[in-house]
Amino acid sequence: MPPRFEAVGETLASGSGASSSCEVVGAELARDGLSLAEALDLLAETTALVRGDEPTFSEARALGVAWSEATLGYLHSLSCDDPLTGLASLAHLRSRLSEVYRAAEGRPADHALVVVVTPDPEADVLTRSMRVAQLGDTVRTVFPGAETIGHVAPGRVAVLAGRDDRMARRVGLLREMLEARVWIEGLPETDEGAAALLDELTRV
Repeated sequence: MPPRFEAVGETLASGSGASSSCEVVGAELARDGLSLAEALDLLAETTALVRGDEPTFSEARALGVAWSEATLGYLHSLSCDDPLTGLASLAHLRSRLSEVYRAAEGRPADHALVVVVTPDPEADVLTRSMRVAQLGDTVRTVFPGAETIGHVAPGRVAVLAGRDDRMARRVGLLREMLEARVWIEGLPETDEGAAALLDELTRV
């Protein structure tokens, strides 16, 4: 019997429904770091050993839903930083934007997004994440204060910064330091518009 599937096997052998047992094991396997495909393969192996057939739809669904919920719970528990790049996650950048809109009670004319886009050649996930982390480090040397620097897409970061007489000079400096497109994106009238703007910036 595959590890973690003993209870599922016992339930299957008894002839009663195994959906509840599949829910438990699905959540456990997600916490152990197994992929959904691996979890379903182990379920199929268990049902083949015990019943000589494939999992039922309800059994596979129970395992899959529990695996998904446990995985989402883990993702929601992560810090505000993207674990691979150290930059603010898209969700955190979105949250910071909402805070700025609430504080301004409308359109925050004293803030803007500085968007930095570098070429993103095909590479594995780790290599691309390292490149974005290096990009973030360079951007942080130009925006060393309390600005929120978020990873919004491969090869693309956005800085939520206060508008001042230094912003244009900073953008010019980034253009000199990086082979990158850099521009200032004014914030929309509403918080909902800002959410739509972020969605647009994620598209590459």
